[in-house]
Amino acid sequence: MGTLRDGQWLDAARVRRVAVACLLVSIAAILILAATSNGTLDWRGRPLGTDFSQVWTAGTMVWDGRAAEVWNWPSHFAVQQQFHRSTSVDLYGWHYPPPFLLLAAALASLPYLPALLAWQAATLAPLVLMAQRYLGRRDAWLFVVAAPVSLICLTHGHNGFLTASLLGGGLILLDRKPLLAGLLLGCLVYKPQFALLIPLLLLVTRQWRAILGATLSSLALIALTLAIWGWPVWQAFLDSLPLTRSVVIEQGTTGWEKIMSPFSAVRSWGLAIGPAYLVQGVASAAAIGSALWLAWTARPALRNAAATAAVLIATPYVLDYDYVVLLLGIGFLWKDGEEHGWGRWERSLLALAWAVPYFGRAVAEATLFPLGLLTAFTVLGISLRRAITASPSRRSHAASAR
Repeated sequence: MGTLRDGQWLDAARVRRVAVACLLVSIAAILILAATSNGTLDWRGRPLGTDFSQVWTAGTMVWDGRAAEVWNWPSHFAVQQQFHRSTSVDLYGWHYPPPFLLLAAALASLPYLPALLAWQAATLAPLVLMAQRYLGRRDAWLFVVAAPVSLICLTHGHNGFLTASLLGGGLILLDRKPLLAGLLLGCLVYKPQFALLIPLLLLVTRQWRAILGATLSSLALIALTLAIWGWPVWQAFLDSLPLTRSVVIEQGTTGWEKIMSPFSAVRSWGLAIGPAYLVQGVASAAAIGSALWLAWTARPALRNAAATAAVLIATPYVLDYDYVVLLLGIGFLWKDGEEHGWGRWERSLLALAWAVPYFGRAVAEATLFPLGLLTAFTVLGISLRRAITASPSRRSHAASAR
């Protein structure tokens, strides 16, 4: 216990060995998946890249002049079945706002499998480069590429790498290049449930240039969709929200074990929808309030780490592959620990948070214990503790710097 408490076991050599082992597991898993596939389907009859199926087929519907039908689940599902030549393929519904159709259409200009590879490579690479530059270590790429959550994101063909790159880049650049930071953060309009915290954080820290940048980029994306497809796509998106809320969020058809939010946790325990929303509201308010307090009082690394955790906790619908964002929080805290010293249990807890995606879904399915969600609370809690235990001079310096 003493070894776990002081974290001395987690030296650089051990971190590299574990990361290399995880990377080899990821490579083997992807190679086995590819070798046992048949066309665009894996050995279980699921699309390779699973969630990417909805993205690519949505893009093909755009090219066919059917952009507004993407939010019509039967129509979209029929296209997926026709493309994969399978009537038993799972439904992957489209829930995104129209700006994400821009990327979907671009990806659909390529064949399915090359588009999947290009999508994951093009979004993973900026995240790796950002980690390398921020952490200042040659082996920092292992922290991202070998992470268990990266394997989950890759096999689901998801947008977690893009979300993490936009959010992480915006937070890192916020104090030095606020306009550019805002431009990046504004692009999160394609995933609005992850942007609940951002406007408040920018207001609390009085980042007016970042607010300008975020406004410009978000409005530009919205205007571009209106110019290309007109209002019908936005009307279709708005009309789809009640069904998405009812079927996907409240009924948990995705699987409670995959949705790692306070709402999902208590719903899996049998709590009714109304009380579950109350629990989610309390958790969201606490997480956002904590992140805003740190944005006002703490040094940037702690502010950034808390923000990554808060955006995950504050939404009732967040999947385990979205927890790529929490890699940023772990990285922010790791660098802060190297620069300002470590507290008890911190290194071991962060190592656990990094590893949990390997088994978090299985634990939740077998025991209803929301281990994945607890990793977000862990990152938020460590950020708060490090800020509270910081010397008054450090807190005063952080406040005066703004």
